[in-house]
Amino acid sequence: MQITATVEPGSFFDLGRHDPALIRLREDGAEWALPFALMERLTKSGVPYAEHARTLGSDIVHVAGTAFDWFDADLPGEIADEINLSNYEIIEHTAGRRAALTQALERLATVHPEGFARVREFVRGFLWVGLKPGVRTSSLTSSSDPALPYVIVFSEKAQHHIPPNTVSPEPSHLFLAENILHEGVHQSVSFHVLQRQVFADGYDSKTSPKIEIAWRATQGEARNQFWEVDRAFHATCVYNQLLRFRRTELDRDDLTPHERASFQAAYDEGLPAVRYLMDQLELLGEHFTDHGRELLTGLRHQTDQL
Repeated sequence: MQITATVEPGSFFDLGRHDPALIRLREDGAEWALPFALMERLTKSGVPYAEHARTLGSDIVHVAGTAFDWFDADLPGEIADEINLSNYEIIEHTAGRRAALTQALERLATVHPEGFARVREFVRGFLWVGLKPGVRTSSLTSSSDPALPYVIVFSEKAQHHIPPNTVSPEPSHLFLAENILHEGVHQSVSFHVLQRQVFADGYDSKTSPKIEIAWRATQGEARNQFWEVDRAFHATCVYNQLLRFRRTELDRDDLTPHERASFQAAYDEGLPAVRYLMDQLELLGEHFTDHGRELLTGLRHQTDQL
């Protein structure tokens, strides 16, 4: 069994379902705000995120018959605070950035059709952000938050950095493509976990056993060096997809030397990492439901094929 690759019609995450709040946004031509209406329900905070999202602009990017919202204008503070983007702002849309984003999506569509299908299903909007002036901290590469379905975040680093440790001196839309796929898989896993009981009754991320992550030992925060079971599960799902992406890229003959070296380094680092995570999750199988253990069996099959 594997993580679902489609959104179930009529389910909570179906943006086209018959729901008063969603219908109103669709009738008002504010489709870009639909994910933020779901955010209101998920957070139960009482904040009208969809109304705040109406102030966002949307520059549409069309690829392979799919329209993606590339958000523009100022990022409302209420939304930024909820998804840990208070230090960031939406950066200027330029022809160069549009080209990079379009090329990244086209690469997924043409070379990685299964990956693009997942992105098309679980990603509707992009927040391309940068640190606000005066903020002195390391920038994120890419991220997504289960509280905000269908929307993923990335910075300029996404054209240079393949997490956790591979950095290229030259930018590439291929690295951006991987980071978009990375977050698209996270979104699909989040959808599945929120709709199906994957973890055992009583499981709590706050009290979860911790899995030591040796390859994050140099990253200061303890949360990066020791992962909860659910975080390790997410990471294992993502690694399985990204290693296939990297292997496909390495089998091609149109990479630059920097692209090839980066993908090779990331593949060589990622393979033992996913095998380690897989082993650790199986040792902690009592924290999963029967359905969750079926997913682990599917992940083991995928991992053994890498």
